[in-house]
Amino acid sequence: MSLMEKTRTTVPQSDHWIGGEHVKPSSGRYFEDFSPVDDRLFSRAADGSVEDVERAVRAAHDAFQTYGKTLARDREVWCIRAADLIEQRKDEVIDLLIDEIGSPIFKCRFEVDMSVRMFRAAAGLPRRLTGKTIPSDRPGAFSMSVREPVGVVAGFTPFNVPLVKAAKQAAVALAAGNTFVLLPSEHAPQVAAWLAKVLDDAGFPKGSFNVVTGNPFEIGDTLTAHPLVKCVAFCGSTRIGRHIAELAGRHLKPVTLELGGKSPAIILKDADLDVAVPAAAAGIFFFQGQACMGTSRMIVERPVADAFVKRFTEAAKNMKIGDLREKSTAVGPIISGRQRERVKSHIDDAVKKGARLSLGGNWLGNVCEPTVLLDVKPDMVVYAEETFGPVTAIYVVDSVDEALRVANDTAYGLSAAIFTRDIN
Repeated sequence: MSLMEKTRTTVPQSDHWIGGEHVKPSSGRYFEDFSPVDDRLFSRAADGSVEDVERAVRAAHDAFQTYGKTLARDREVWCIRAADLIEQRKDEVIDLLIDEIGSPIFKCRFEVDMSVRMFRAAAGLPRRLTGKTIPSDRPGAFSMSVREPVGVVAGFTPFNVPLVKAAKQAAVALAAGNTFVLLPSEHAPQVAAWLAKVLDDAGFPKGSFNVVTGNPFEIGDTLTAHPLVKCVAFCGSTRIGRHIAELAGRHLKPVTLELGGKSPAIILKDADLDVAVPAAAAGIFFFQGQACMGTSRMIVERPVADAFVKRFTEAAKNMKIGDLREKSTAVGPIISGRQRERVKSHIDDAVKKGARLSLGGNWLGNVCEPTVLLDVKPDMVVYAEETFGPVTAIYVVDSVDEALRVANDTAYGLSAAIFTRDIN
């Protein structure tokens, strides 16, 4: 039976994937998953409860008793098969990425390619998990360290790159001999269900990879704090990441966090604008700015500021909005009503407080036009907070030192770029 069962209304419906089989939610409830393209009902997914999380973690823990002892050669094969199947079935998941989360097709292809590479890279990991011999103070003796899998790993993935992040988190954990429980974004349950089917077909043993869908705000703490979960991987907002880190720390669990960003692109006066402009535009308008590494701050030295503003605005204006299956389409819909309100409020607050719109600020249905703000000041929300939409601000500075000061005036530290002809 497929992970996507057809209901009477022909809307796909998925259950949890626990212990290598479809498991209905203990509550009997399913939540609705809407497409951001037009807000139509896209699917229904199992609405997970504390009982469902408990069952998934138990299944992963039971599977670990044997999976943790599997041979490196077996895990290599499973990872390679998974990569091959993702590649072979790419058209299926591209359709999901377009319809479930509103990805333009070029971004879908990027995500599929990255996920394939994640599993192929992970296939080389099992043979690199080596220990050490350590000199001892006792004559004729030596000490030895051995690296072993920790057990059950919990993964939390976001809506914006649900396949890439699930592949990244799961591939490394599984390659190292751990078992995995995934709690995906409530906006992308069917992408997670699709990946579960792929990994099952690739040969990963039953229970090694599990998926519980539902509201992360209701069941996320249960998964994080579960005593059988030994490590946590989270990708999402800084606010929730801080909470996850505090909870994991309370239980002395290692945690990896991939959080928000307010990433700067510095364009110095000697920059090649033929390179800088398209790169900066791609950096912020990729997947309509719904990326933690989006270049939401352009910091430009004054001698090239007018030219950069003119050319960047023109590049933003030429970002195509349209059919997500057309390869020339660059900008699609914002994921949800709540996020659309956030994007609107950031733009409105900036304009109300004196910022100028060089471009954009308008909406076409659920799509925010590429938006370029000038004269943004520190008292504006958009100056410091992550918008997570196709919105960027251009700041004009008088020196390299000032550019670095402005770039570093942020609570984030995710990524940055500098365009110059002088590497020194």
